[in-house]
Amino acid sequence: MTKRTQLALSTALLASLALGIAGCSGDAKAGPSGGKNPAAANDGQVVGGVPVKGGTLTVLSNQDFSHLDPARNWTMPNMDMGIRLLYRTLTTFRSEPGKAGSEVVPDLATDLGTPSGGGKVWTFTLKKGLTYEDGTPITAKDVKYNVERSFSPDLTGGPDYAAQYLADTKGYQGPLTGKHLSSIETPDDLTIVFRLKRPVAEFASTVTLPTFSPVPQAREKGAQYDARPFSSGPYKIDSYDRGKKLVLVRNTHWDAATDTVRKAYPDRFVFVQGLKGGQVDDRVIASAGGDASTIEWANMRPESAPKVLPKADVKRRLIAESNGCTVMLQLNTGKAPFNDPKVREAMQYAVDKSSLLTASGGPALNDIATAYLPPGLTGSQQADTLKIAPAGDVARAKELLKAAGKDGGFRATFTVSTGDKTRAEAIQQGLSRVGVAVTVNTVDPSAYYESIGDIKSAPDMVMAGWCPDYPSGSTFLPFVFDGRTIRDKGNQGNYSQFRDDAVMKRMDEIAAMSDAAQANQAWIDLDAQIMAKSPAVPLMLERKPLLVGTNIAGAFGHPVWSGQLDYAAIGLKDPSKSQG
Repeated sequence: MTKRTQLALSTALLASLALGIAGCSGDAKAGPSGGKNPAAANDGQVVGGVPVKGGTLTVLSNQDFSHLDPARNWTMPNMDMGIRLLYRTLTTFRSEPGKAGSEVVPDLATDLGTPSGGGKVWTFTLKKGLTYEDGTPITAKDVKYNVERSFSPDLTGGPDYAAQYLADTKGYQGPLTGKHLSSIETPDDLTIVFRLKRPVAEFASTVTLPTFSPVPQAREKGAQYDARPFSSGPYKIDSYDRGKKLVLVRNTHWDAATDTVRKAYPDRFVFVQGLKGGQVDDRVIASAGGDASTIEWANMRPESAPKVLPKADVKRRLIAESNGCTVMLQLNTGKAPFNDPKVREAMQYAVDKSSLLTASGGPALNDIATAYLPPGLTGSQQADTLKIAPAGDVARAKELLKAAGKDGGFRATFTVSTGDKTRAEAIQQGLSRVGVAVTVNTVDPSAYYESIGDIKSAPDMVMAGWCPDYPSGSTFLPFVFDGRTIRDKGNQGNYSQFRDDAVMKRMDEIAAMSDAAQANQAWIDLDAQIMAKSPAVPLMLERKPLLVGTNIAGAFGHPVWSGQLDYAAIGLKDPSKSQG
Protein backbone atom coordinates (compact mmCIF):
# COMPACT_ATOMS: atom_id res chain seq x y z
CA MET A 1 0.00 0.00 0.00
CA THR A 2 0.67 3.06 0.76
CA LYS A 3 1.10 6.22 -0.14
CA ARG A 4 1.96 6.75 -2.46
CA THR A 5 4.55 9.48 -2.38
CA GLN A 6 7.22 8.44 -0.03
CA LEU A 7 9.64 10.50 1.94
CA ALA A 8 13.21 9.56 1.06
CA LEU A 9 15.82 10.65 3.59
CA SER A 10 19.32 9.44 2.82
CA THR A 11 22.86 10.73 2.37
CA ALA A 12 26.06 9.63 0.69
CA LEU A 13 28.14 6.56 1.36
CA LEU A 14 31.45 6.12 -0.43
CA ALA A 15 31.22 3.82 -3.43
CA SER A 16 34.02 1.55 -2.29
CA LEU A 17 32.48 1.13 1.14
CA ALA A 18 28.98 0.47 -0.19
CA LEU A 19 30.16 -2.02 -2.75
CA GLY A 20 32.41 -3.73 -0.23
CA ILE A 21 29.59 -4.20 2.24
CA ALA A 22 27.31 -5.54 -0.47
CA GLY A 23 29.46 -8.61 -0.87
CA CYS A 24 30.32 -9.32 2.76
CA SER A 25 27.61 -11.77 3.70
CA GLY A 26 26.76 -15.20 2.43
CA ASP A 27 23.45 -15.68 4.24
CA ALA A 28 21.48 -12.84 2.71
CA LYS A 29 18.58 -13.08 0.33
CA ALA A 30 18.86 -12.06 -3.28
CA GLY A 31 17.69 -8.53 -3.98
CA PRO A 32 15.52 -7.54 -6.97
CA SER A 33 18.63 -7.34 -9.13
CA GLY A 34 19.60 -10.90 -8.25
CA GLY A 35 22.69 -10.02 -6.18
CA LYS A 36 23.26 -11.00 -2.55
CA ASN A 37 21.89 -8.30 -0.33
CA PRO A 38 23.12 -8.35 3.28
CA ALA A 39 20.53 -5.77 4.31
CA ALA A 40 17.72 -8.16 3.43
CA ALA A 41 18.58 -10.97 5.84
CA ASN A 42 15.51 -10.33 8.03
CA ASP A 43 12.97 -10.03 5.20
CA GLY A 44 9.75 -11.78 6.10
CA GLN A 45 11.00 -12.45 9.64
CA VAL A 46 9.77 -11.23 13.03
CA VAL A 47 12.61 -9.69 15.03
CA GLY A 48 12.65 -10.06 18.82
CA GLY A 49 9.99 -12.74 19.29
CA VAL A 50 6.53 -12.18 20.79
CA PRO A 51 6.10 -8.95 22.78
CA VAL A 52 4.97 -8.74 26.40
CA LYS A 53 2.12 -6.35 27.11
CA GLY A 54 3.02 -3.04 28.77
CA GLY A 55 5.77 -0.44 28.90
CA THR A 56 6.66 2.54 26.72
CA LEU A 57 7.90 2.14 23.16
CA THR A 58 9.82 5.20 21.97
CA VAL A 59 10.08 6.20 18.31
CA LEU A 60 13.08 8.37 17.45
CA SER A 61 12.44 10.76 14.56
CA ASN A 62 14.11 13.57 12.64
CA GLN A 63 10.81 15.20 11.65
CA ASP A 64 7.27 16.14 12.54
CA PHE A 65 4.28 14.37 10.98
CA SER A 66 3.13 15.71 7.63
CA HIS A 67 -0.51 14.96 8.54
CA LEU A 68 -2.41 13.01 11.20
CA ASP A 69 -5.90 13.93 9.97
CA PRO A 70 -7.17 10.72 8.29
CA ALA A 71 -8.58 12.74 5.39
CA ARG A 72 -5.08 14.08 4.69
CA ASN A 73 -2.77 11.24 5.74
CA TRP A 74 -1.25 9.58 2.66
CA THR A 75 2.51 9.42 3.19
CA MET A 76 4.54 6.75 4.90
CA PRO A 77 5.23 6.26 7.73
CA ASN A 78 2.51 8.71 8.83
CA MET A 79 -0.27 6.57 7.37
CA ASP A 80 1.09 3.36 8.87
CA MET A 81 1.10 4.91 12.33
CA GLY A 82 -2.30 6.56 11.96
CA ILE A 83 -4.12 3.48 10.68
CA ARG A 84 -2.59 1.09 13.18
CA LEU A 85 -2.70 3.25 16.32
CA LEU A 86 -5.19 6.14 16.08
CA TYR A 87 -7.99 5.18 13.73
CA ARG A 88 -9.58 2.19 12.10
CA THR A 89 -10.82 1.75 8.54
CA LEU A 90 -13.61 -0.32 7.00
CA THR A 91 -11.09 -2.99 6.02
CA THR A 92 -7.35 -3.29 6.59
CA PHE A 93 -4.37 -5.52 5.86
CA ARG A 94 -3.47 -8.48 8.02
CA SER A 95 -0.64 -7.83 10.46
CA GLU A 96 1.82 -10.47 9.23
CA PRO A 97 5.25 -10.42 7.55
CA GLY A 98 5.68 -11.62 3.99
CA LYS A 99 2.87 -12.45 1.58
CA ALA A 100 0.35 -13.06 4.37
CA GLY A 101 0.44 -9.33 5.14
CA SER A 102 -1.09 -8.56 1.74
CA GLU A 103 -4.41 -10.15 2.69
CA VAL A 104 -7.30 -7.72 3.19
CA VAL A 105 -9.40 -8.44 6.28
CA PRO A 106 -12.43 -6.74 7.91
CA ASP A 107 -11.73 -3.93 10.39
CA LEU A 108 -14.68 -1.69 11.27
CA ALA A 109 -16.80 -3.71 8.85
CA THR A 110 -18.11 -7.20 9.50
CA ASP A 111 -16.77 -8.46 6.16
CA LEU A 112 -15.12 -7.29 2.94
CA GLY A 113 -18.29 -5.68 1.62
CA THR A 114 -21.03 -6.79 -0.72
CA PRO A 115 -20.92 -5.63 -4.36
CA SER A 116 -24.05 -5.24 -6.44
CA GLY A 117 -25.11 -3.40 -9.56
CA GLY A 118 -22.33 -5.06 -11.53
CA GLY A 119 -19.70 -3.83 -9.08
CA LYS A 120 -20.86 -0.21 -9.06
CA VAL A 121 -22.51 -0.43 -5.64
CA TRP A 122 -20.72 -1.57 -2.48
CA THR A 123 -22.40 -2.11 0.88
CA PHE A 124 -20.59 -2.48 4.21
CA THR A 125 -22.04 -3.28 7.63
CA LEU A 126 -20.23 -2.00 10.71
CA LYS A 127 -19.57 -4.24 13.68
CA LYS A 128 -21.63 -3.68 16.79
CA GLY A 129 -20.02 -2.15 19.88
CA LEU A 130 -17.50 0.12 18.12
CA THR A 131 -16.71 3.27 20.10
CA TYR A 132 -14.50 6.35 20.08
CA GLU A 133 -12.06 7.34 22.80
CA ASP A 134 -14.87 8.92 24.88
CA GLY A 135 -17.11 5.85 24.65
CA THR A 136 -19.58 7.29 22.13
CA PRO A 137 -20.59 4.91 19.31
CA ILE A 138 -18.96 4.94 15.88
CA THR A 139 -21.62 5.18 13.17
CA ALA A 140 -21.80 4.79 9.41
CA LYS A 141 -22.51 8.53 9.14
CA ASP A 142 -19.08 9.21 10.68
CA VAL A 143 -17.35 7.18 7.94
CA LYS A 144 -19.40 9.01 5.31
CA TYR A 145 -18.46 12.35 6.86
CA ASN A 146 -14.72 11.69 6.67
CA VAL A 147 -14.99 10.55 3.04
CA GLU A 148 -16.78 13.83 2.31
CA ARG A 149 -14.06 15.76 4.15
CA SER A 150 -11.51 14.39 1.67
CA PHE A 151 -13.09 16.65 -0.99
CA SER A 152 -12.47 19.85 1.03
CA PRO A 153 -10.01 22.17 -0.75
CA ASP A 154 -8.55 23.19 2.61
CA LEU A 155 -7.86 19.59 3.65
CA THR A 156 -5.29 18.65 1.04
CA GLY A 157 -2.84 15.77 0.94
CA GLY A 158 -5.05 12.72 1.31
CA PRO A 159 -5.97 9.83 -1.00
CA ASP A 160 -7.92 10.68 -4.16
CA TYR A 161 -9.81 7.41 -4.52
CA ALA A 162 -13.15 8.80 -3.35
CA ALA A 163 -12.95 11.57 -5.93
CA GLN A 164 -11.99 9.10 -8.64
CA TYR A 165 -14.49 6.37 -7.87
CA LEU A 166 -17.64 7.89 -6.33
CA ALA A 167 -20.54 8.91 -8.55
CA ASP A 168 -22.03 12.43 -8.64
CA THR A 169 -19.09 14.29 -7.11
CA LYS A 170 -18.51 16.96 -9.78
CA GLY A 171 -17.93 20.33 -8.13
CA TYR A 172 -18.28 18.93 -4.61
CA GLN A 173 -16.26 20.91 -2.06
CA GLY A 174 -16.77 18.87 1.10
CA PRO A 175 -19.19 18.95 4.04
CA LEU A 176 -17.90 22.19 5.58
CA THR A 177 -20.24 23.98 3.15
CA GLY A 178 -23.19 22.06 4.59
CA LYS A 179 -23.57 19.83 1.55
CA HIS A 180 -23.34 16.03 1.54
CA LEU A 181 -22.79 13.38 -1.14
CA SER A 182 -25.82 11.53 -2.45
CA SER A 183 -23.54 8.72 -3.68
CA ILE A 184 -22.88 7.62 -0.07
CA GLU A 185 -25.95 6.37 1.74
CA THR A 186 -26.29 5.50 5.44
CA PRO A 187 -29.75 3.89 5.84
CA ASP A 188 -28.96 3.13 9.49
CA ASP A 189 -26.12 3.55 11.99
CA LEU A 190 -24.38 0.33 10.92
CA THR A 191 -24.83 0.39 7.12
CA ILE A 192 -22.94 2.42 4.54
CA VAL A 193 -23.50 2.17 0.78
CA PHE A 194 -21.12 3.57 -1.85
CA ARG A 195 -22.37 4.24 -5.39
CA LEU A 196 -19.51 4.37 -7.89
CA LYS A 197 -19.01 5.87 -11.35
CA ARG A 198 -17.87 2.52 -12.70
CA PRO A 199 -17.38 -1.04 -11.46
CA VAL A 200 -14.44 -1.36 -9.05
CA ALA A 201 -13.78 -5.01 -8.30
CA GLU A 202 -11.05 -4.15 -5.78
CA PHE A 203 -13.08 -1.67 -3.72
CA ALA A 204 -12.65 -3.83 -0.61
CA SER A 205 -8.94 -2.91 -0.85
CA THR A 206 -9.68 0.76 -1.53
CA VAL A 207 -11.45 1.13 1.82
CA THR A 208 -8.27 0.17 3.70
CA LEU A 209 -7.18 3.78 3.25
CA PRO A 210 -7.58 6.37 6.04
CA THR A 211 -10.18 8.24 3.98
CA PHE A 212 -12.53 5.43 5.02
CA SER A 213 -12.10 5.85 8.77
CA PRO A 214 -14.66 7.61 10.96
CA VAL A 215 -14.67 11.27 12.01
CA PRO A 216 -17.69 12.54 13.98
CA GLN A 217 -19.00 15.82 12.60
CA ALA A 218 -19.19 17.24 16.13
CA ARG A 219 -15.39 16.97 16.36
CA GLU A 220 -14.70 18.84 13.11
CA LYS A 221 -11.98 21.47 13.45
CA GLY A 222 -11.04 21.94 9.81
CA ALA A 223 -7.28 22.16 9.29
CA GLN A 224 -6.76 22.09 13.07
CA TYR A 225 -8.02 18.51 13.23
CA ASP A 226 -4.52 17.54 12.09
CA ALA A 227 -3.19 18.20 15.59
CA ARG A 228 -5.78 16.14 17.46
CA PRO A 229 -7.66 13.45 15.53
CA PHE A 230 -10.36 11.78 17.62
CA SER A 231 -9.36 8.18 18.22
CA SER A 232 -11.23 5.10 17.05
CA GLY A 233 -8.10 2.96 17.46
CA PRO A 234 -6.27 1.40 20.41
CA TYR A 235 -4.44 4.62 21.37
CA LYS A 236 -5.36 8.28 21.81
CA ILE A 237 -3.29 11.46 21.90
CA ASP A 238 -2.20 12.46 25.38
CA SER A 239 -0.02 15.39 24.31
CA TYR A 240 1.45 16.76 21.09
CA ASP A 241 4.15 19.43 20.98
CA ARG A 242 4.58 19.83 17.25
CA GLY A 243 8.05 19.07 15.98
CA LYS A 244 9.16 17.88 19.42
CA LYS A 245 7.06 15.09 20.92
CA LEU A 246 3.83 13.16 20.53
CA VAL A 247 2.64 10.93 23.37
CA LEU A 248 -0.03 8.27 22.81
CA VAL A 249 -1.72 6.42 25.64
CA ARG A 250 -4.22 3.59 25.65
CA ASN A 251 -7.75 4.30 24.46
CA THR A 252 -9.60 2.49 27.23
CA HIS A 253 -12.78 2.39 25.11
CA TRP A 254 -11.11 0.40 22.31
CA ASP A 255 -12.44 -3.15 22.46
CA ALA A 256 -9.94 -5.80 21.36
CA ALA A 257 -12.87 -8.18 20.80
CA THR A 258 -13.86 -6.07 17.76
CA ASP A 259 -10.31 -5.88 16.38
CA THR A 260 -8.50 -8.97 15.12
CA VAL A 261 -5.53 -7.02 13.72
CA ARG A 262 -4.12 -4.58 16.29
CA LYS A 263 -2.37 -6.19 19.27
CA ALA A 264 -1.71 -2.93 21.19
CA TYR A 265 1.15 -4.34 23.26
CA PRO A 266 2.77 -1.14 24.70
CA ASP A 267 0.97 1.02 27.23
CA ARG A 268 2.37 4.12 25.56
CA PHE A 269 4.03 5.23 22.35
CA VAL A 270 6.30 8.27 22.58
CA PHE A 271 7.47 9.90 19.34
CA VAL A 272 10.54 12.05 19.96
CA GLN A 273 11.09 14.42 17.03
CA GLY A 274 13.68 16.88 15.78
CA LEU A 275 16.67 14.54 16.14
CA LYS A 276 19.46 14.25 13.60
CA GLY A 277 19.39 11.10 11.49
CA GLY A 278 22.89 9.95 12.46
CA GLN A 279 22.08 10.58 16.11
CA VAL A 280 19.03 8.31 15.84
CA ASP A 281 21.08 5.51 14.27
CA ASP A 282 23.78 5.70 16.91
CA ARG A 283 21.30 5.61 19.77
CA VAL A 284 19.45 2.58 18.45
CA ILE A 285 22.69 0.77 17.57
CA ALA A 286 24.03 1.29 21.10
CA SER A 287 20.66 0.53 22.73
CA ALA A 288 21.89 1.87 26.07
CA GLY A 289 19.36 2.19 28.89
CA GLY A 290 16.01 3.42 27.64
CA ASP A 291 17.25 3.40 24.04
CA ALA A 292 16.95 -0.39 24.09
CA SER A 293 13.19 0.20 23.78
CA THR A 294 13.42 2.49 20.74
CA ILE A 295 12.79 2.15 17.01
CA GLU A 296 13.53 4.38 14.03
CA TRP A 297 10.91 6.51 12.29
CA ALA A 298 12.92 7.30 9.14
CA ASN A 299 15.46 5.26 7.21
CA MET A 300 18.77 4.28 8.71
CA ARG A 301 21.37 6.59 7.19
CA PRO A 302 23.57 4.92 4.55
CA GLU A 303 26.74 6.06 6.32
CA SER A 304 25.64 3.96 9.31
CA ALA A 305 25.85 0.76 7.27
CA PRO A 306 29.46 -0.08 8.29
CA LYS A 307 28.37 0.14 11.93
CA VAL A 308 25.61 -2.39 11.30
CA LEU A 309 26.16 -4.88 8.46
CA PRO A 310 29.53 -6.34 9.59
CA LYS A 311 28.30 -6.82 13.18
CA ALA A 312 26.07 -9.87 13.58
CA ASP A 313 24.46 -8.74 16.85
CA VAL A 314 23.43 -5.36 15.37
CA LYS A 315 22.58 -6.69 11.92
CA ARG A 316 20.01 -9.00 13.54
CA ARG A 317 18.16 -5.83 14.54
CA LEU A 318 18.11 -4.35 11.02
CA ILE A 319 14.92 -4.76 9.03
CA ALA A 320 15.25 -3.81 5.36
CA GLU A 321 12.12 -4.99 3.60
CA SER A 322 11.71 -3.94 -0.03
CA ASN A 323 9.41 -0.93 0.04
CA GLY A 324 7.68 -1.84 -3.23
CA CYS A 325 7.99 1.72 -4.51
CA THR A 326 9.67 3.47 -7.41
CA VAL A 327 11.63 6.69 -6.84
CA MET A 328 11.37 9.04 -9.82
CA LEU A 329 12.77 12.30 -11.12
CA GLN A 330 9.59 14.07 -12.18
CA LEU A 331 9.92 16.70 -14.89
CA ASN A 332 7.56 19.67 -14.94
CA THR A 333 5.89 19.23 -18.32
CA GLY A 334 3.76 22.33 -17.72
CA LYS A 335 6.52 24.70 -18.81
CA ALA A 336 9.67 24.90 -20.91
CA PRO A 337 11.93 23.11 -21.44
CA PHE A 338 10.15 19.96 -20.24
CA ASN A 339 7.04 20.65 -22.31
CA ASP A 340 9.17 19.26 -25.17
CA PRO A 341 9.09 15.43 -25.30
CA LYS A 342 12.55 15.35 -26.90
CA VAL A 343 14.08 17.22 -23.96
CA ARG A 344 12.36 14.85 -21.56
CA GLU A 345 13.61 11.83 -23.47
CA ALA A 346 17.13 13.24 -23.31
CA MET A 347 16.85 13.26 -19.53
CA GLN A 348 16.28 9.50 -19.50
CA TYR A 349 19.75 9.09 -21.02
CA ALA A 350 21.46 11.96 -19.18
CA VAL A 351 20.86 10.80 -15.59
CA ASP A 352 23.67 8.79 -14.01
CA LYS A 353 21.76 6.22 -11.93
CA SER A 354 24.89 4.39 -10.87
CA SER A 355 26.20 7.54 -9.17
CA LEU A 356 22.80 8.07 -7.57
CA LEU A 357 22.84 4.49 -6.29
CA THR A 358 26.18 5.14 -4.59
CA ALA A 359 24.86 8.36 -3.02
CA SER A 360 21.90 6.41 -1.66
CA GLY A 361 23.85 3.74 0.19
CA GLY A 362 24.84 1.48 -2.68
CA PRO A 363 23.42 -1.87 -3.79
CA ALA A 364 23.03 -3.07 -0.20
CA LEU A 365 19.98 -0.83 0.11
CA ASN A 366 18.80 -0.07 -3.43
CA ASP A 367 18.36 -1.32 -6.98
CA ILE A 368 18.25 0.72 -10.17
CA ALA A 369 14.75 1.30 -11.59
CA THR A 370 14.13 0.81 -15.30
CA ALA A 371 10.36 1.46 -15.42
CA TYR A 372 7.67 3.20 -13.42
CA LEU A 373 5.69 0.21 -12.16
CA PRO A 374 7.58 -1.57 -9.34
CA PRO A 375 8.39 -5.30 -9.59
CA GLY A 376 5.49 -6.26 -7.33
CA LEU A 377 3.08 -5.16 -10.07
CA THR A 378 4.93 -6.66 -13.03
CA GLY A 379 5.61 -10.27 -12.07
CA SER A 380 8.58 -9.65 -9.70
CA GLN A 381 10.84 -8.03 -12.31
CA GLN A 382 10.69 -4.52 -13.74
CA ALA A 383 10.36 -3.94 -17.45
CA ASP A 384 13.33 -2.39 -19.27
CA THR A 385 11.99 -0.97 -22.52
CA LEU A 386 14.64 1.72 -23.05
CA LYS A 387 17.62 -0.47 -22.08
CA ILE A 388 19.76 2.43 -20.90
CA ALA A 389 23.02 1.64 -19.09
CA PRO A 390 23.02 2.54 -15.36
CA ALA A 391 25.53 5.36 -15.95
CA GLY A 392 23.37 6.75 -18.77
CA ASP A 393 24.27 7.49 -22.38
CA VAL A 394 25.77 10.97 -22.71
CA ALA A 395 26.13 10.83 -26.49
CA ARG A 396 22.48 9.87 -27.02
CA ALA A 397 21.32 12.54 -24.57
CA LYS A 398 23.26 15.22 -26.45
CA GLU A 399 21.80 14.03 -29.77
CA LEU A 400 18.26 14.39 -28.41
CA LEU A 401 18.98 17.83 -26.93
CA LYS A 402 20.40 18.99 -30.24
CA ALA A 403 17.29 17.76 -32.04
CA ALA A 404 15.24 19.78 -29.56
CA GLY A 405 17.31 22.92 -30.17
CA LYS A 406 18.99 22.66 -26.78
CA ASP A 407 22.48 21.61 -27.86
CA GLY A 408 23.88 24.35 -25.63
CA GLY A 409 22.07 22.90 -22.63
CA PHE A 410 19.75 24.81 -20.30
CA ARG A 411 19.20 25.71 -16.66
CA ALA A 412 16.73 23.95 -14.37
CA THR A 413 15.64 24.12 -10.73
CA PHE A 414 15.47 20.94 -8.66
CA THR A 415 13.69 20.79 -5.29
CA VAL A 416 14.22 17.92 -2.86
CA SER A 417 13.64 17.05 0.77
CA THR A 418 16.47 18.27 3.02
CA GLY A 419 17.84 14.77 3.59
CA ASP A 420 18.03 14.14 -0.15
CA LYS A 421 20.54 16.90 -0.88
CA THR A 422 23.40 14.48 -1.53
CA ARG A 423 21.28 12.41 -3.89
CA ALA A 424 20.19 15.58 -5.68
CA GLU A 425 23.82 16.53 -6.13
CA ALA A 426 24.50 13.14 -7.73
CA ILE A 427 21.75 13.86 -10.26
CA GLN A 428 23.03 17.41 -10.69
CA GLN A 429 26.52 16.13 -11.57
CA GLY A 430 25.15 13.58 -14.01
CA LEU A 431 23.09 16.17 -15.88
CA SER A 432 26.01 18.58 -16.05
CA ARG A 433 27.65 16.12 -18.46
CA VAL A 434 25.13 17.15 -21.13
CA GLY A 435 25.12 20.89 -20.32
CA VAL A 436 22.11 20.96 -18.00
CA ALA A 437 22.93 23.36 -15.14
CA VAL A 438 20.86 22.38 -12.13
CA THR A 439 20.15 24.54 -9.08
CA VAL A 440 19.30 22.36 -6.07
CA ASN A 441 16.84 23.71 -3.48
CA THR A 442 15.92 21.87 -0.28
CA VAL A 443 12.70 21.86 1.79
CA ASP A 444 12.10 20.51 5.29
CA PRO A 445 10.70 16.95 5.09
CA SER A 446 7.45 17.77 6.92
CA ALA A 447 6.62 20.51 4.37
CA TYR A 448 8.11 18.93 1.25
CA TYR A 449 4.98 17.60 -0.47
CA GLU A 450 2.94 20.68 0.35
CA SER A 451 5.70 22.78 -1.23
CA ILE A 452 6.07 20.87 -4.48
CA GLY A 453 2.29 20.42 -4.73
CA ASP A 454 1.69 24.12 -5.39
CA ILE A 455 1.39 24.34 -9.18
CA LYS A 456 2.20 28.05 -9.50
CA SER A 457 5.51 27.76 -7.67
CA ALA A 458 6.42 24.22 -8.75
CA PRO A 459 10.10 23.79 -9.68
CA ASP A 460 11.37 22.30 -12.94
CA MET A 461 12.21 18.95 -11.30
CA VAL A 462 11.37 17.11 -8.09
CA MET A 463 12.31 13.74 -6.67
CA ALA A 464 9.39 11.72 -5.38
CA GLY A 465 8.48 8.08 -5.05
CA TRP A 466 5.18 6.34 -5.51
CA CYS A 467 4.01 3.12 -3.91
CA PRO A 468 0.93 1.11 -4.88
CA ASP A 469 -1.82 1.26 -2.26
CA TYR A 470 -2.58 -2.37 -3.02
CA PRO A 471 -1.39 -4.82 -5.70
CA SER A 472 -2.88 -3.20 -8.79
CA GLY A 473 -1.52 -0.90 -11.49
CA SER A 474 -4.68 1.15 -10.96
CA THR A 475 -3.15 2.40 -7.70
CA PHE A 476 0.02 3.61 -9.42
CA LEU A 477 -0.06 4.95 -12.98
CA PRO A 478 -3.31 6.97 -12.75
CA PHE A 479 -2.13 8.80 -9.64
CA VAL A 480 1.24 9.72 -11.12
CA PHE A 481 0.37 10.37 -14.77
CA ASP A 482 -3.37 11.12 -15.12
CA GLY A 483 -3.71 14.82 -15.89
CA ARG A 484 -7.17 14.90 -14.36
CA THR A 485 -5.70 14.44 -10.87
CA ILE A 486 -3.71 17.70 -11.02
CA ARG A 487 -4.76 20.36 -8.52
CA ASP A 488 -3.63 23.99 -8.30
CA LYS A 489 -2.80 23.45 -4.62
CA GLY A 490 -2.27 20.17 -2.85
CA ASN A 491 -1.26 18.46 -6.07
CA GLN A 492 0.15 15.04 -5.30
CA GLY A 493 1.53 12.18 -7.32
CA ASN A 494 1.46 13.90 -10.70
CA TYR A 495 4.21 16.37 -9.89
CA SER A 496 5.23 16.32 -13.56
CA GLN A 497 1.85 17.93 -14.40
CA PHE A 498 1.61 15.43 -17.23
CA ARG A 499 -1.55 15.69 -19.35
CA ASP A 500 -1.86 13.36 -22.31
CA ASP A 501 -5.22 12.59 -23.89
CA ALA A 502 -4.18 9.21 -25.31
CA VAL A 503 -2.80 8.08 -21.95
CA MET A 504 -5.92 9.19 -20.08
CA LYS A 505 -8.18 7.47 -22.59
CA ARG A 506 -6.26 4.22 -22.20
CA MET A 507 -6.41 4.49 -18.43
CA ASP A 508 -10.21 4.68 -18.64
CA GLU A 509 -10.29 1.67 -20.97
CA ILE A 510 -8.16 -0.40 -18.58
CA ALA A 511 -10.25 0.67 -15.60
CA ALA A 512 -13.33 -0.72 -17.37
CA MET A 513 -11.78 -4.16 -17.89
CA SER A 514 -13.43 -6.92 -15.86
CA ASP A 515 -10.63 -9.45 -16.39
CA ALA A 516 -7.93 -8.78 -13.77
CA ALA A 517 -5.17 -10.55 -15.70
CA GLN A 518 -6.01 -8.60 -18.86
CA ALA A 519 -6.01 -5.34 -16.92
CA ASN A 520 -2.68 -6.17 -15.28
CA GLN A 521 -0.99 -6.71 -18.64
CA ALA A 522 -2.60 -3.55 -19.98
CA TRP A 523 -1.11 -1.51 -17.15
CA ILE A 524 2.33 -2.99 -17.89
CA ASP A 525 1.95 -2.09 -21.58
CA LEU A 526 0.82 1.43 -20.69
CA ASP A 527 3.88 1.83 -18.47
CA ALA A 528 6.07 1.37 -21.57
CA GLN A 529 3.97 3.84 -23.55
CA ILE A 530 4.32 6.50 -20.87
CA MET A 531 8.06 5.82 -20.60
CA ALA A 532 8.31 6.72 -24.29
CA LYS A 533 6.79 10.13 -23.49
CA SER A 534 9.14 10.54 -20.50
CA PRO A 535 7.30 12.75 -18.02
CA ALA A 536 9.57 11.25 -15.36
CA VAL A 537 12.81 9.31 -15.09
CA PRO A 538 12.58 6.14 -12.97
CA LEU A 539 15.55 6.19 -10.62
CA MET A 540 15.62 3.57 -7.90
CA LEU A 541 13.86 0.73 -6.10
CA GLU A 542 14.62 1.15 -2.41
CA ARG A 543 14.63 -1.00 0.64
CA LYS A 544 13.37 0.40 3.92
CA PRO A 545 16.31 0.04 6.35
CA LEU A 546 15.09 0.41 9.95
CA LEU A 547 16.92 -0.43 13.15
CA VAL A 548 15.23 -1.56 16.36
CA GLY A 549 16.56 -1.62 19.92
CA THR A 550 17.58 -4.74 21.80
CA ASN A 551 14.37 -4.69 23.90
CA ILE A 552 12.04 -4.54 20.88
CA ALA A 553 9.89 -7.54 19.95
CA GLY A 554 7.36 -8.32 17.23
CA ALA A 555 9.13 -6.12 14.67
CA PHE A 556 8.85 -6.71 10.92
CA GLY A 557 8.60 -4.68 7.75
CA HIS A 558 5.07 -4.87 6.44
CA PRO A 559 4.91 -5.72 2.72
CA VAL A 560 2.02 -3.31 2.12
CA TRP A 561 3.20 -0.42 4.30
CA SER A 562 6.21 0.22 2.01
CA GLY A 563 8.38 -1.92 4.28
CA GLN A 564 7.54 0.16 7.36
CA LEU A 565 7.47 -1.45 10.78
CA ASP A 566 3.94 -2.63 11.51
CA TYR A 567 2.78 -0.70 14.57
CA ALA A 568 -0.11 -3.12 15.03
CA ALA A 569 2.16 -5.90 16.26
CA ILE A 570 5.28 -4.28 17.68
CA GLY A 571 6.10 -4.15 21.40
CA LEU A 572 8.72 -4.87 24.05
CA LYS A 573 10.50 -7.96 25.33
CA ASP A 574 10.63 -6.62 28.90
CA PRO A 575 8.33 -3.63 29.59
CA SER A 576 10.07 -2.95 32.92
CA LYS A 577 13.22 -1.89 31.05
CA SER A 578 11.46 0.85 29.09
CA GLN A 579 11.52 4.54 29.97
CA GLY A 580 9.60 7.66 29.08
